[in-house]
Amino acid sequence: MGAFHAYDIRGIYNVDFDKETAYKVGYFLPSLLDAKEVLVGRDCRTSSQEIHDSLIAGITDAGADVYDAGLSSTPMVYFGTANYGFKASVQITASHNPAEYNGMKVSRENALPVGLDTGLGQIKTWIEEGRPTPPHEVKGRVYAKDIHQDYVAFLNKYKGDCSGLRIAMDCSNGMASLYVRDIYGDQPSYIFDELDGRFPNHEPNPLIPKNVEPLKRLVRETGADIGVIFDGDADRVMFVDEQARFVAPDLIIALMAYYFYDERGESNKRVLQEIRSSKAVGEFLASYGVEMHTWRVGRAFAAPKLREIDGLWGGELAGHYYFKDFFYSDSGLLASIIVLRIVAALKKQGRTLGGEIDKLTRYRNSGEINFRVEDKKGAMDAVCDHFRAESEPVAFMDFDGYRLEYGDWWFNIRPSNTEPYLRFICEAVTDEVLEEKIGVVQEIIEQRFGGTRV
Repeated sequence: MGAFHAYDIRGIYNVDFDKETAYKVGYFLPSLLDAKEVLVGRDCRTSSQEIHDSLIAGITDAGADVYDAGLSSTPMVYFGTANYGFKASVQITASHNPAEYNGMKVSRENALPVGLDTGLGQIKTWIEEGRPTPPHEVKGRVYAKDIHQDYVAFLNKYKGDCSGLRIAMDCSNGMASLYVRDIYGDQPSYIFDELDGRFPNHEPNPLIPKNVEPLKRLVRETGADIGVIFDGDADRVMFVDEQARFVAPDLIIALMAYYFYDERGESNKRVLQEIRSSKAVGEFLASYGVEMHTWRVGRAFAAPKLREIDGLWGGELAGHYYFKDFFYSDSGLLASIIVLRIVAALKKQGRTLGGEIDKLTRYRNSGEINFRVEDKKGAMDAVCDHFRAESEPVAFMDFDGYRLEYGDWWFNIRPSNTEPYLRFICEAVTDEVLEEKIGVVQEIIEQRFGGTRV
């Protein structure tokens, strides 16, 4: 049962879970969420059809009806869940993971995520206990549910005039390929825009630098103003500037103020970031009078939090962007539409994406550094205690690990949910301060806890 994680069910198919697991998830889901109808979508992975068939068999054996959206991006299933009023939905996907992985993202009413603490843990317990799954006397039915046109029509409401932009776009052979031509037509220079669940060109994870190299080459070859790359299930998107430089995804949170405040003139000043976000994001948005909220990493936490604060938008370092307009959920395509709209407006003013990002980049950033260590809690506490003993921070957060902020630097250290890793990220005003702090942390973890930087 190693496939049950904080945010979803995910692992190597037929190793961490199999079609029997999928059947049982389907069987238990209607009672867990009090749902008589369940919306189901799937990505293009080679194992998705088998999981789909078993999941649907479980749902219908439990007496609930299935509305089958067929091949879908994860955000399209979120859209369908909230837009049509489903109490439960499942998207079969392993998101950005390699081809041998698969999984299920479960949502409840209003597209609210179901995580380990909000329902998946209960299903896991029922499966481990061997709770029986007798087919109901009256089985549910399966209906086709075409969401595609409604979803594209919704997205196109946000599209601006991008006619003057040169766009390079990498769909990673994933689910964005279903929609990009309905939105952008033949304008972008596309690569890897054929659905192929084997992901033959690169893994569908834009956070791994080598996976972005083909897009960078395309930006250079075409003289593009911007490069856009989606992950496998199109809930995440990342960008490359006109100089073929990867743009830190958290800085895009700040950039979106150009659309929401400068163009739309929104009065809602609540924005959400996650605990690893650059200090520059909040500093920039402060000029708009934004009330910045910081919260835990992951959709299972971010989407409910944005709804709780009634925030306008939010984002994560991993390239998820959440919008009040999108049922407080994340959509890589909607984020791309907004960013392209911004860059098109900048170009008309003789400005570039790279130029704006350079203005936002006020700190030297370590990127996320992983340390393999068994005593994650002990090592994390030791790092925190060391710096607090030196000087009391100006800001301290103790959810999702620790975030300590000082005048000229800050750091976040947090445990991985699934691996024996501590994840550390740090920013400072100079390279010298940055390297000094990284060195101190590495020494504590390696010498006192036998950890290894990986």
